[in-house]
Amino acid sequence: MLDELLAFADKFDKILTAFKINLIAGTIINLVIIIVLFKLTDIFTNKLKEKFIKSGESPLPVEHIIPAIGKVVKFLIAFIIIASFLQSHGYSLTSLIAGFGITGLAVSFAAQQTISSIFGTIALLGDKVYKIGDYVKINDLEGTVEAISIRSTKIRNLENFVVTVPNDMVANSIISNVSWAKKRRIDVIFGVTYDTSDEKLKRAMEIINESAVANHDIYHDFSTFMHELDSSSINIRFIGYAKTKSYDTFVKIKSAFLFDVTSRFRKEGIEFAFPSQTVYMGKNEN
Repeated sequence: MLDELLAFADKFDKILTAFKINLIAGTIINLVIIIVLFKLTDIFTNKLKEKFIKSGESPLPVEHIIPAIGKVVKFLIAFIIIASFLQSHGYSLTSLIAGFGITGLAVSFAAQQTISSIFGTIALLGDKVYKIGDYVKINDLEGTVEAISIRSTKIRNLENFVVTVPNDMVANSIISNVSWAKKRRIDVIFGVTYDTSDEKLKRAMEIINESAVANHDIYHDFSTFMHELDSSSINIRFIGYAKTKSYDTFVKIKSAFLFDVTSRFRKEGIEFAFPSQTVYMGKNEN
């Protein structure tokens, strides 16, 4: 009886030894595979990042976005290999997957906004909507793009405040990239008084045309015309385009044009109208 117990113990010890050797060998092999796949992932993401940076095609910071995608790929690689290894050695993964499911559900609720912003960033990256330094209009927000991260975009608005907008919100908005415009529209209405004579009315339109032609920063394909008879003014409308895409330069060009027209109107006695009312009083016969 004692001999049989010793023989069984010896066999059991050999089985444990073989199992440990297989477990250690399997662990080392899987670690090597993970390291190799991680290295290949790094090489691929670095090549992809260099391609975007050299070509200048990406409006977003790929140095932040592509590494983040690489980390997700590495996590999936490690999870699949480890899960397969444990499964092959008889470990039940049902409880592990269930645990990941519960944890993932909690994390997804907590990180829902962040995940949405990341997908919004990827959408902006694919559409090449804007880059740092561009002047954009996003719904009611207007300003210069100062920074773009994997989660949000920072815009300095017209009040010189920096506004941070989540990228998922930007991706679902109507975006106007003003910096892509080759020219900017000047649309101005000059209101003159109703007692302006016909000659002066014609002269007013001539002055506007002459000022536009003299301004070398305005394209010559403009229009000047009688727009409407308003309640307190005769309105002359000018529609033209400034030779710039910069907002700051556009404002200066428009200001110089308006100053020249205003100065010449005053010199020739053409009066600007302002809101007013005329009251007619009937004569009392009593």
